[in-house]
Order: sequence, then C-alpha cells, then structure tokens
Amino acid sequence: MTREATLLKPPLKWAGGKRWLISRLLKLWKQFPDYRLVEPFCGGLSVALGLNPDKALLNDLNPALINFYQQLQQGLTIDLPLANDEQLYYQYRKQFNDISAHTDAERAQLFYYLNRTGYNGLCRFNKTGGYNVPFGRYKTINYVSDFAPYQSVLNQWEFSNMDFAQLDIRQNDFIYADPPYDVPFRQYSQQGFDWDDQVRLAEWLAKHDGPVVLSNQATDKIKKLYRDLGFTLQFLDAPRTISCKGDKRQAAREVLALRGF
Repeated sequence: MTREATLLKPPLKWAGGKRWLISRLLKLWKQFPDYRLVEPFCGGLSVALGLNPDKALLNDLNPALINFYQQLQQGLTIDLPLANDEQLYYQYRKQFNDISAHTDAERAQLFYYLNRTGYNGLCRFNKTGGYNVPFGRYKTINYVSDFAPYQSVLNQWEFSNMDFAQLDIRQNDFIYADPPYDVPFRQYSQQGFDWDDQVRLAEWLAKHDGPVVLSNQATDKIKKLYRDLGFTLQFLDAPRTISCKGDKRQAAREVLALRGF
C-alpha cells in the first residue's frame, strides 16, 4: 500500500537514479496495493521514496549506503563542517576510508559529504574497498544538516546489506530490481557485478511467484537473457542526468523486463 504523505526527494546524488521512471512504475505498483516492495539494489532510494509503500525491504551491496539509511532511521544530523573545498574533501575521503577510526554515525556523515561534493555524484570503490571518487567541480552545493523529515518515513522500512539471493522473499512481494548495468564500468561496490551475476539475478527473479520489474540497459545480451526466461520486455529512452563524462549527457535505450502482471 502507498502511504498518503508528502514525498521526499532522494537525500543523495545517485548515478542512474530512477525518479524519471516513477510514473510508469506507479501504474504497475498500484495493481498490488497490499504487497511489500522489495528492492535488491535500492541505490539512491528514488523508487522507494517515489512509491512510498507501507512495507519495504530495501537492500544494497554497498555497506556505506545502507549504513547511511540506517542512520537516517535514527535521526541523523550532520555535525561535520561542510564546505565545497578540495583540501577538506580529500581529508574527509581519507577519514572515510579508515573504517576503524569512526562510528557508524560519523561514517554516514562522511559518506553524505563525499556524495554531495565528489565528482558528478558518482559512488565508486576500488577492489580493496577504498572510496576513490575525485573532488567535484560544483560552483555551489546546498548541503543538508538535519534529516529529521526522513526518519518517520524510513522507520517503516527494513534495510539490509547482502547478496540479493540471501533475501527472504515472500509470495506477496513486489520486486523492483535495478542492478548495476551491463556496461564496462561496474565497480560500484568492492565486489563488482559481472555477467555471471546478471545471469544469476535473472534466474533468481524468474523463480518469484509475484510481480517483478527489472530495469537495465537494453544490450543484446540482456534482452536475450530475459526473453529466454519468459519476461515481457518494454523499451524506453532514459535521460542520463549523471555520467562519467559531464559533457556526454544524453538519452540511452533502456529495457524493463516484466513478469507476473
């Protein structure tokens, strides 16, 4: 069920965010008003905040991201000095990468600052788990220090940080999956997400008895994978609001793979 409430904007910048897709997803979601929303890759939280369900299980491979949301549930406030300053950015990035040096709440504050200040809203980790996004090039940044409005909304939801296959899925779950795309860059988390993971995800989604929506870049491999598993495909042009190269922002062909409708 969707709650009647003022919808909040996603608290983070997020490459590949799906706010532009909410109107289409709402038409599918409203067919199952009493279901729980499950997102194996919740990312920037634009879909959950846009659909605003009563019940949700929101998972992601990125532990720093899930920690940030869990801290929002506890009423996160930012005590760190926040400034669009290159020297401060690299100081905070070094602190963030020294995991043992701060609490979960401090780590969430650092993550927020790095997200708002880093280059083009990217979230990228190297293979040793180090956050390695360079300083951004913003003229001005509007930082938030009090996230109180998010606490009551997120308190109704469950957050987890695990492999999607470990999630406790129920028959009355509406699954929306937005995995790392089938593109060369996949180092969104320390583990990465390769083609074997794409196949494993597709087969896992195909086993669910309830409604499933999958979004991905419309590559030939992805289209064949989901067609062969019995999904119905829909195609659309997606606005690229964030990209690795700031001057390369353009529409990209995407696919929605549907089952259970």
